Amino acid sequence: MPPKLRKATIADVPHLQRLINDCADAGQMLPRSLGEIYENLRDFFVVEAQDRLVACAACHVTWEDLAEIKSLAVARPCQQQGLGTLLVQACLEEAASLAIPRVFVLTYQPAFFQRLGFQLVDKSQLPHKIWTECINCPKFPNCGEVALVRSVP
Repeated sequence: MPPKLRKATIADVPHLQRLINDCADAGQMLPRSLGEIYENLRDFFVVEAQDRLVACAACHVTWEDLAEIKSLAVARPCQQQGLGTLLVQACLEEAASLAIPRVFVLTYQPAFFQRLGFQLVDKSQLPHKIWTECINCPKFPNCGEVALVRSVP
């Protein structure tokens, strides 16, 4: 059965947290608490394969003209199968449906996003609102994440 993309549901929350925090433990992203995931559940897309959640990403509105793709995670055995690209495309389509003209990411994997049309930008070009999570990060202010932006088609 091919992987299935869908919006996340309440039942997905523990699986989302496990998937995200496994990637966080590997140093690839910030961990997420159950509370953060519940509060932002409507932002999340998930991919199911063989009756289990194997990938996720969130499209979070940050301002009238900007959204962020957050918590893009793909289970290690399912990487390099196009699931990350599928999720980014779903987030871009959601931003377009909301008439949001630009999407940004903060990532340790800039090459992946550059292949999808994102351009490197200095973090200072993004609104101060993006720093709301950064100030609580143990890596702040020297995290090494890179900011990239893309226009929404």
